[in-house]
Amino acid sequence: MKVILQANVKKIGSKGDVVEVAEGYARNYLLPRGLAVEANAGNLRQVAQVKQAESSRMDRELKEAERVGAILQKKKVNVAAKVGEGGRLFGSITTQEIGEQLRSQFSVEIDKRKIEVKEPIKTLGSHPITVKVHPKVHVSMTVEVTPE
Repeated sequence: MKVILQANVKKIGSKGDVVEVAEGYARNYLLPRGLAVEANAGNLRQVAQVKQAESSRMDRELKEAERVGAILQKKKVNVAAKVGEGGRLFGSITTQEIGEQLRSQFSVEIDKRKIEVKEPIKTLGSHPITVKVHPKVHVSMTVEVTPE
């Protein structure tokens, strides 16, 4: 029996896949639990429309990420921090602070979890970071730490 999976099912397939399964498995397990629906013409058309909408959404997200990446490419983010003796900071510059500065300086909303700092920023000067705007778009930037 052909069914369209409504959720990921271990060893069978992922959501949206059209798979052939035993009739008893479909009628007694998949269909009653809402894990699958019967693969008739109407349901197949609906799945095709959902996949097309998902594909166009992903394309829009990628284009938006590329636009944001072009804005941020090779830019410097200026962060002011309190400094102690020898140019050492009180604490360190966090990804949240960098995200706030990106928002204020470039009007770009980046989640702090998408900002990658190789080592903690605890001194004045320039430090390289990577911003993961999208899974396919990674941008290298520099954080310029200046005394407050």
